[in-house]
Amino acid sequence: MYLTVIKLLRGLFIIAALAASPAFAALAPGDYEFALNHQNMRRSYLVHVPPQAKRGALPLMINFHGAGSNAEVVKAYTRMDRAADRDGYIVVYPNGSSGFQGRFLTWNSGNCCGPAVALNVDDVGFALAVLDDIAVRASVDVSRIYATGLSNGAMMAYRLAAEAADRIAAVAGVAGTMSLQSFAPKRPVPVMHIHSMQDHIARYDGGFGPPATILDTRTLNVSVEDMLRKWLDFDGCPLRPAAVDTVAGAAGTPDEGHSAIRRVYGPCRQGSEVVLWQLSGAGHVWPGGVRDYNPQLLGTGTAVIDANAEIWKFVSRFRR
Repeated sequence: MYLTVIKLLRGLFIIAALAASPAFAALAPGDYEFALNHQNMRRSYLVHVPPQAKRGALPLMINFHGAGSNAEVVKAYTRMDRAADRDGYIVVYPNGSSGFQGRFLTWNSGNCCGPAVALNVDDVGFALAVLDDIAVRASVDVSRIYATGLSNGAMMAYRLAAEAADRIAAVAGVAGTMSLQSFAPKRPVPVMHIHSMQDHIARYDGGFGPPATILDTRTLNVSVEDMLRKWLDFDGCPLRPAAVDTVAGAAGTPDEGHSAIRRVYGPCRQGSEVVLWQLSGAGHVWPGGVRDYNPQLLGTGTAVIDANAEIWKFVSRFRR
């Protein structure tokens, strides 16, 4: 225990010393790929640094890809780089593990998914190592680190928020619910969840979805309502929403017939809040992402809301 504390303090000292040193050169705006070793595995992550980096320390969003995917795919599909340039935050896209030639990667998000769970990969530890690594390379506001992801990536974001609540200021998951064997965050965490009622992969009401990987593994998904109840109870939120708003897709557009209901639960302990966006008409998708990206797998796309805009509007209100 003593040695662990010493190593942690030494790491924090190194980061602080580098940031304070005249020789410290924060990453310039642009796109990068870095690798590190964790758990005797070579792991990697992509980074997008927006133009605002020239002005000083920026918030950071860590965006986890879905099962069977990788960082490049979620970067392209969600179009979060463009949102980061607009709103001024660094985006980190880590790569999962246990795939084949950089593809078919998964996250150990608790009870999902695939080989990462079977091999007990320490993905929380890897994500924290990524955050430490990028803090040495870029000018990061460590009080404003946020997590998001799609599907298995959303599950991973929730696991990170639950097990490292002292590092994550707020979390927002899309089309994937929390699936943990134990749940005991160190502090209340603001949560936003986006999910379609017609999601055929991560079913809104829970239950088994289709195979998550090429190994034909299937996952028992927790229902959206059951997951939210855990966060509502832990965060000390009222069980009835304080506000309910509805957005409808415009007539004559591909979003005609789509809708999104926003339920806001608060006030909660220590200023936290829980928000649910309940979509109708879409599949297992990132709203506002590339339209109908792989519709045979993910189903109908939607832009009834812009997930990037709504996520940033929510998480940016909170600091750790």
